[in-house]
Amino acid sequence: MPDITRALAGEILSGRCAPGTALPTENELGVTYGVSRTVIREALKVLAAKGLVLSRPRIGTIVCEPDNWSLLDPQVMEWHGPSLFDRNLLDAVLETRRALEPLAASLAAERASLREIADLDAAWQSMAAASNDVDRFSVADIEFHRVLYRASHNPVIRQIGVLIDNALKYSFETSNKTVFDRTDALRCHRAVVEALRLRDKHAAAEAATSLIEQAAHDIDLAARKSENR
Repeated sequence: MPDITRALAGEILSGRCAPGTALPTENELGVTYGVSRTVIREALKVLAAKGLVLSRPRIGTIVCEPDNWSLLDPQVMEWHGPSLFDRNLLDAVLETRRALEPLAASLAAERASLREIADLDAAWQSMAAASNDVDRFSVADIEFHRVLYRASHNPVIRQIGVLIDNALKYSFETSNKTVFDRTDALRCHRAVVEALRLRDKHAAAEAATSLIEQAAHDIDLAARKSENR
């Protein structure tokens, strides 16, 4: 059933099944995927729980509007995956980061412990050491931002960081798989580390902003490559 659920989710998240339209009947889906109605019904229940579909009597199963999707749900983010390019979601992640990360970096410059600064530096070093290993680079990139959010010592920012963790993971994996020269990204991350070492809150906020704009540039590249496929 998980494979069927993922397949149906992919049809919805990719836009192939547009919001407001009805999915094929359970019998038709069963024939398409070669499984029983019971398997299809259970898959649809999972999708409904995530806000992707809604069953209506005498109408069938309707694809919900994106505003109803549980986008930050770990399973929904996994269904997206780096191979499923969603520009609207990526732009939403960037908007959230623009509002949050410069403040988190500024607070971290004042409040981070020496251990947290060392952990941030270690994450940056891991990114640099990853070279062309995209998966290793992405793991270290995600850890860098986890440490940065924690180092703000603001409980609300920390909780938001946990909440959007999967969205950040999707964003980083998407952009990192597209960009082959990561020199600029490494430079921006290092600037954040150095600003925290100097306890310079203004430089930290500026470095975080530059980091986000570099990410926006990389996502633009990913968008162009996606359009040319």
